[in-house]
Amino acid sequence: MVFSEVTRERARQIIARYPEGRSRSALLPLLHLVQSEEGYVSPDGIAFCAEILGITKAQVGAVATFYTMYKRKPTGDWLVSVCTNTMCGVLGGDKAYEALSEYLGVGHDETTTDGKITLEHAECLAACDYAPVMTVNYEFFDQVTDDTALTLVKQLQNGERPQPSRGTRLCTLKEMAVQLAGFADDRGDEVMADGPAGEPTLAGNRLAERFGIAVPGFDPQTPIAKKDEAKS
Repeated sequence: MVFSEVTRERARQIIARYPEGRSRSALLPLLHLVQSEEGYVSPDGIAFCAEILGITKAQVGAVATFYTMYKRKPTGDWLVSVCTNTMCGVLGGDKAYEALSEYLGVGHDETTTDGKITLEHAECLAACDYAPVMTVNYEFFDQVTDDTALTLVKQLQNGERPQPSRGTRLCTLKEMAVQLAGFADDRGDEVMADGPAGEPTLAGNRLAERFGIAVPGFDPQTPIAKKDEAKS
């Protein structure tokens, strides 16, 4: 695939963020960038990153296959991830995933025949206080059930963009990849996140306030001691 001039210009902007001689550090956002155009990291995308950074395709591939956010085959507009780790699983995440899998007719890391929805079970989405959770393109839907998960997916199929429980408004996987590459969401203020942090998130802080629990202040200017100094 020949990448668009927009993508090539953005690639140059990404590389310019890093000091001279350190351009290889731009690989992670560049992989998001090629995913924003193709919907996944294709062999062409790997070759593009290798060429523009002056490294081998094997080196790029080693990184692209390590991180699960880089998809190695065509992925739908909507990446639906259901947490099936212990906390979410026992509270209903397993049932939600099974219901979606049966309804969509796909299994883990598979995409519906219309190419719109990719389903995956996530090992952990780091939101145990809202369990069970699922995400759509990394935006959270909290305390889901099999019924609410099905309703959400049906809304996506109908062309709707349901509001996540927390965070900003939904965007497609390609639109999200542009942001992960370090570029602003061009939809403007209409997609700003709504509301404060939820009660489960604030619970620990409120308990600390109630019982007077605090930690010593931290000075961000404190120098980091070397190993030898730390031992002494």
